Amino acid sequence: MHVLHPKEAVVFVLNTWYVAAWSKEVTDKPVRRVICEQPVVLYRTPAGEAVALADRCAHRAYPLSAGRTVGDSIECGYHGFAYGPDGVCTRVPAQSAVPARARVRRYPIVEKDGWIWVWTGDAELADLSLVPDTHWMNDPEWATVTHTMLFECRHDLIHDNLLDLTHESFLHQSTVGDDYIYEHGITVEVDGRVVTVDRLMPGVEAPPLYARTMGTEGLYDRFHATEFHVPNYHVLHSGITEQGRPREEGHLIKVLNGITPVDEKTTWYYYAFSRNFAVDAEWATRELEVGLETVLREDADALRDQEIGMRERPGTEHDVLIGHDAGVAKARRILSRLLAAEAVGAPPASRTTGTSPAVAAARG
Repeated sequence: MHVLHPKEAVVFVLNTWYVAAWSKEVTDKPVRRVICEQPVVLYRTPAGEAVALADRCAHRAYPLSAGRTVGDSIECGYHGFAYGPDGVCTRVPAQSAVPARARVRRYPIVEKDGWIWVWTGDAELADLSLVPDTHWMNDPEWATVTHTMLFECRHDLIHDNLLDLTHESFLHQSTVGDDYIYEHGITVEVDGRVVTVDRLMPGVEAPPLYARTMGTEGLYDRFHATEFHVPNYHVLHSGITEQGRPREEGHLIKVLNGITPVDEKTTWYYYAFSRNFAVDAEWATRELEVGLETVLREDADALRDQEIGMRERPGTEHDVLIGHDAGVAKARRILSRLLAAEAVGAPPASRTTGTSPAVAAARG
């Protein structure tokens, strides 16, 4: 009889910022999110400030997200305990005295360019410099399409998927894929906790999803530069240029991927696709919305099946990596170091240690 090994434990880096929601999703009505198995409630004060607290009343663990906001506070829908933005209980309707232990955890929070980020680890270690650059979502020179999708897989599989884009040749043939992708090699650079996987594809046609919106015919130089800010965020610097011309002269795309674990087999995927071409063309935006949703759904279906395969795989079997997985291997090593550092209570490493010329060119 074939015996399966116990499922692998999925561990999360907590001392980092995770995308918790889109800004537009957070209002005076409480919103629940689970991040790295931690239930969080989000709401806005009358002044517009976003607040993140543990979604669990100190009284009897009733979810605060099932309650309502009252002024700056959130009121538990079970017995009316009210908590201010700092997580301290301000009112117990059944008595005048508020127990000293009546408080809930307050999470550091940052709102930037349409995303709300929450720090899930030690609040004293929260570092604003670790919030990545996402300005394209808020730049009038760029047009942005967004999607949110719940993936039925561990977050690690999404990171591997984004670091090895050769899968586009097979999984996304009708949208962004072509055989020439896997036919061209990659270069990999590590800058602090950022791994960049760069692929140049000279003298090729634009992919089907982009060709019409870019208004292209003939051959161009296409490029991918996936920049993974371990452990939670990818920006894909992509586009096409006239053959032999600098990347910054071309039709450019910034694909922003906020990867937020829910638990060991479920992950929120916050996605933004910003472009510097056909910026005011509504028809292009509509076409890209449909096409990019197709790409994300194909990824979600594939990674759901991969998650099943990972859990069925015997303990004696491991991934067989190839040359195109160089970025995957380097990112896994950085992730291991971050987890090890948290285990001994070390502060999180800086996002970068400097920018090499190759990485700067990739960022375009």
